[in-house]
Amino acid sequence: MSEQQTFSRGDITLANWRQHPFSQWSFQNVEELVPTAEITPPGAPEDPVAEPGLIASLSVTLPGGEARTALEHFRLSYADRFVVMRDGVVLDEWLAPHAEAERPHIIYSISKSVTGMLAGIAVGDGKLDPDAKVSDYVEVKRGSAYHAAHVRDLLDMTVSLDFVENYLDTKADFDRYRRAMLWNPERKGGKPETMIEVLASLKRHAHPHGTVYYYASPNTDMLGLVIEAAVGQRFHSYLADRLWAPMGARGAAHVTVERVGAARAAGGICVTARDLARFGQLVLDGGVTSDGRELIPQAWVADMRANGNREAWVKGNDAHVFPEGRYRSCWYDIGDDRSSLAAIGIHGQWIWIDPLSRIVLAKMSSRPMPSDDAATAAEAQFLGQVARGF
Repeated sequence: MSEQQTFSRGDITLANWRQHPFSQWSFQNVEELVPTAEITPPGAPEDPVAEPGLIASLSVTLPGGEARTALEHFRLSYADRFVVMRDGVVLDEWLAPHAEAERPHIIYSISKSVTGMLAGIAVGDGKLDPDAKVSDYVEVKRGSAYHAAHVRDLLDMTVSLDFVENYLDTKADFDRYRRAMLWNPERKGGKPETMIEVLASLKRHAHPHGTVYYYASPNTDMLGLVIEAAVGQRFHSYLADRLWAPMGARGAAHVTVERVGAARAAGGICVTARDLARFGQLVLDGGVTSDGRELIPQAWVADMRANGNREAWVKGNDAHVFPEGRYRSCWYDIGDDRSSLAAIGIHGQWIWIDPLSRIVLAKMSSRPMPSDDAATAAEAQFLGQVARGF
């Protein structure tokens, strides 16, 4: 749970920046620890909520029957920021004592969901073919995991990939991957690698691509490289020009980059909570802005909402989280009776979209454990009930 900060900036290093309690500061100051590329600059301060207090009045029942107020849940889930939006209007928001509303907060794997929609824009531009092979855009070794994989496999996490997504790893491939991203300290005597060098070297499993959902962040980092190659523009600038700025983002945003400037498309995007909710609103509205501009092709969003390989999902490594769910274009269909959608990042980052109530929820957190199935189940139940309550 959140507590008053008792550390100084000098205590925070590249070795501990994702550890609690340092993460309460570092998650909204990533640019002091890892190189970043600007997506949008800071804007003018936003107006406060017209009628605050709705969140404070809410109570929910979590798995197992435990009753909590929303404010108790924020404390117990290490929340940093929370925004409730409907039709582009912020109905209420909450900030932890250590949080600054106008500072970009890392959204971890919600970055994947942003990248999935950016891929749709590239498809709409006629520059990216989701049915093409990854190797049509990016040079990878014959026989490696990505050589015969298709772009659609990157989008839907159906690459046959021999890789363990172990966020606490300090010795194996995940640590190597994060060192290449400049997220972890380089080992003494180690050979510095670029992102593409790591990704292009990964091995595949025996089963065919496209048959089993297997969550692995390298897939979306490869998707970011594919988008760059397809559109002929760096990831952060294409995101700014075609999605984030036209969407009406009002705060600063940036993305972490590695030693040769490749963006961490899978987990390095940092934005404000209100802009994260605005992105969720755009997806809820089928990729169309309030003034009628189609930013994300409507057909792409409709496909994301309607499709997804259920058989691959059921065989996959996250089926226990959402038993009736699906995964398409880097978004989760929860599988509930409201067609709810979610974008999820480690350490407690969420977008929750309820199409029936037209509520979009954005939550940013600094939960100590990166991945926690019980916390995910509690959060999904909490967000679902909040969305129904407005």
